Amino acid sequence: MLLWMLRPWYDEIRYLRVLEYITVRSGLALFFAFAVVLVAGPPVIRRLRVLKAAGQIRKARREGAVDVYETHSRKMGTPIMGGVLILGGVLVAVLLLCDWANRYVWVALGMMLGFGGIGLVDDWIEITKKDPRRKGLSGVWKISGQCILGAILATVVVGWLPAPLYFDGEREYREATAVAILFFKSMYPALGVGYIAFVMLVVCASSNAVNLTDGLDGLATGITIITALAMTVIVYLVTRVDYAAYLYYPYVEGGAELTVFLMALVGACMGFLWYNAHPAEVFMGDTGSLALGGLLGTVAVLVRQELILIVIGGIFVLEAVSVILQVVSFRLRGKRVFLMAPIHHHFEKKGWPEAKIISRFWIVSALLALMGLGMLKLR
Repeated sequence: MLLWMLRPWYDEIRYLRVLEYITVRSGLALFFAFAVVLVAGPPVIRRLRVLKAAGQIRKARREGAVDVYETHSRKMGTPIMGGVLILGGVLVAVLLLCDWANRYVWVALGMMLGFGGIGLVDDWIEITKKDPRRKGLSGVWKISGQCILGAILATVVVGWLPAPLYFDGEREYREATAVAILFFKSMYPALGVGYIAFVMLVVCASSNAVNLTDGLDGLATGITIITALAMTVIVYLVTRVDYAAYLYYPYVEGGAELTVFLMALVGACMGFLWYNAHPAEVFMGDTGSLALGGLLGTVAVLVRQELILIVIGGIFVLEAVSVILQVVSFRLRGKRVFLMAPIHHHFEKKGWPEAKIISRFWIVSALLALMGLGMLKLR
C-alpha cells in the first residue's frame, strides 16, 4: 500500500525511492509485524481468557518415566488460538509494505489464511465442545482441507504464475512442473500431472510437521523464525537472475516480494514469542501452527526449493518422523520406539527440563539452517 500511495511523490521527495528496495521494505515489514503483535498481544490474550479459549492438556503416562501430564498441568487454562496474533501481524505488514501488483504475495497470503482458517475451526471446536473424546477437527477433515489447498496451489503455480527459468550449464529453458534436486545442478525432472500430488505432499507435510512441533512453550515459534530467516536468504538468491544462474537454481521472476512476506512472518513470530516464551501466556494453537507450516511449504513451492526445506526445517521433519515411527512400530510390533511422541516429549519423559529441550532444539535448528544455506553451492 505504501508503494501505491507514495510513488506519486518520488519526484518531490527523492528519499522515498528507498521503498523500492526489497531489503528496506523487508526490514520495515519485520518491525511493523513485531510492533503489531507486541501491542495487540495483551488485549487479545485477555479476550481469549474471557472466552475460556483453553485447550486440553494431554494425558500420557508410562511406568518408569516422568509424567508429562503432571508437568504440564500448570498450563491448564492457558489460552490457545494465539495464532490470530501472528496472522494479524503478518497481514498488516504485508498489506502495508508489499507490492499489491505482485501475484506471489496474494498466493502466499491466500494459502496462509487458508491453512490458518482450518486451524481456527479446529481450535474453535476444541474449546467449545469441551469433550475429552473429541479434540478439534477429525483427521480426515483436516487432511482433506489441506489437500484441497495444496491442489489449488499447484494449479495456480502452473496456470497463473510465470514458469521459472532453469539453467543446466549448457542452455536455459522454462518448465512449469520441474523440481530442483539437491546436489545436482542439471537435474530438473518435470513431474507433469504428478506435480499436483507433489505440491499437496509438500504443503500438507510442512503444515502438519509444524503442528506436531508445537508442544512446548516457544518451541515451534523459535524454530519457525530460524527456518523463515534461512528461507528468506534462499528466496532473495533465487529471485535474482545473476545469483540464480551462478548457483544453477531456477530463477523465479517476480518472486522477490516473498522476502518482504517472510520477514513479516519473522517479525510477527518474534512478537508472539514475547508472550509464548516459557512460561507461555498464550499458545498459537492449530490456528498458528497450521498457518505457519502451510506458509513455509507454500513459499518453498513458489520458489521451487521444496527439497531444501527438508534440511533447513530439519527439526520439523524430525518431529513428524518420530510420530510416524512411533505409530508404525506400535501397530506392527506392539512396541514403542520413543517413550512418547513427538520426540520433544520423549526427552521430557527422560527428565530434561522444558527450557533445556527448547534451547537445544533451537540450537540444532540453527545448525541445520546454516547447513542448508551451505548446501546451496554444493551442486
